[in-house]
Amino acid sequence: MNALLGSRIKALRHAKHLTQEQMAEQIGVSRQKYARIEKGTNQITLELLSRIAAVLDAAVGDITRVLDEPPAVAYRGGSENSSSQKIFDMLDLFYANKHLYMKLQHDTEI
Repeated sequence: MNALLGSRIKALRHAKHLTQEQMAEQIGVSRQKYARIEKGTNQITLELLSRIAAVLDAAVGDITRVLDEPPAVAYRGGSENSSSQKIFDMLDLFYANKHLYMKLQHDTEI
C-alpha cells in the first residue's frame, strides 16, 4: 500500500517538475524522510499526505485513488521480479496518472 502511494506521489512530483529537496522543504520534512515516503518504506500520515497534496495542487483523493483501483490485469502470475511484472507495474502507474496528466495539460492550455 505505501509503495503504491509513494509511486503515485513521485509521479505527481515529476509532473510538477519538483525535486525531492523542494518537496521536502515545502512540506517540512527532511529529504531523506521524503525519499522514504516515495519508496514506500515510511508510513504516511493524513496530515503529511494533506501537505503533499497541497504542494502538488491535488486533492488527497487524487493521490489515494490508486489504492481503490483494481489491477489492470487480474491474471498476473510468476515471479515478482519478472520483466512482465515490471511492465504491468508501469502500465498500472500510467493509468493511475492518466487523469491527473490530462488535467495538467488542460490547465496549461488555458
